[in-house]
Amino acid sequence: MGDKKLYKSTKNKILGGVCGGIAEYFSVDPLLVRAAFVVLPGSLLLYIILWFACPTNPGTGQMAQPAPAQ
Repeated sequence: MGDKKLYKSTKNKILGGVCGGIAEYFSVDPLLVRAAFVVLPGSLLLYIILWFACPTNPGTGQMAQPAPAQ
């Protein structure tokens, strides 16, 4: 098994990126994960916990561009 880690998503983000991150981790559609969070009891508490516990994905952020040489 690879070095897969759970991160909050920065590209599949609506509120906190938790559902998008879970969807990326399991390679499923983010809509399915969001629907599961709406249907399952206690999922709001789980979402809030994961929102604070999961780090943001470092590989999907915008990199700063270097200033052009003058």
